[in-house]
Amino acid sequence: MVTEKDIFDKTMELPILRILNSFYKKNKELLLYLFFGGLTFLVSISSYAVFNIRIGWNALTANIASWMLAVVFAYVTNRTWVFESSTDRGSNLIKEITSFVGGRIATLVFEELILFIFITELEMNSILIKIVAQVVVIALNYVISKFVFRPQKSESV
Repeated sequence: MVTEKDIFDKTMELPILRILNSFYKKNKELLLYLFFGGLTFLVSISSYAVFNIRIGWNALTANIASWMLAVVFAYVTNRTWVFESSTDRGSNLIKEITSFVGGRIATLVFEELILFIFITELEMNSILIKIVAQVVVIALNYVISKFVFRPQKSESV
């Protein structure tokens, strides 16, 4: 079965990038996770800064709001490009979404605990603590996503 090349595969075929193509093919999933994880990080940090600093919400409320935006962005990018999920309908799709959001809720609770301890209780710098917490959360989310987006077993006929 031949799979269609995505924009990242096509980009790696550019003359200047061909030298890295074998490394990319070998590590595609991780490289794309790092790329989209970085973009998710930017969505999370920038929206957190708007909610916390610009609007003035407390750290925990701002974090939950930024989490919602980041989860939607992460689900779409992880499903489409990183893990190339083929689940497209019915109970398997609902299970995938539920598992993804459930995993993200688990890391949200962990992140909220970090923010509560270091920002609310110890009064440390809000953005610095959010950045550190995000690095830990991104690593945990990768492990969780490996279980969420694993290939579906095909039914035997």
